[in-house]
Amino acid sequence: MQNFPDDILNDLRKHLEEEKSNITERINQLAAQDPFSDPDRANDNAASDSEANEESSHDRFAAMVDQLKSRLSDIDAALSRIAGNSYGYCTNCKKMIDTDRLGVLPTATLCLSCEQSKKPVVQIT
Repeated sequence: MQNFPDDILNDLRKHLEEEKSNITERINQLAAQDPFSDPDRANDNAASDSEANEESSHDRFAAMVDQLKSRLSDIDAALSRIAGNSYGYCTNCKKMIDTDRLGVLPTATLCLSCEQSKKPVVQIT
């Protein structure tokens, strides 16, 4: 089923693994900066405005970490498809995904046609 040359897949695998490493490092950095990661925080008698700032910061850090974890999941799935010789094929219709699309979004799982058909059409009246 695989139509990509091995050297292209190896380069792609290397790129995705580097991106995975960078994202993992960024998650660790964000976790260290999260105000809720401070073990003395529970004993701190901070003013309510400080508490609100900490909660807001925590929520922002948590949202960024969630987004990065989602990206990691996409990368892991792409690496699995490479290993399983199914990379580059739409998971819906099984047709080959356009290489231009994969160049922009190497973790794409759907061809453009299937991607467009899954999105609801919003009509403005």
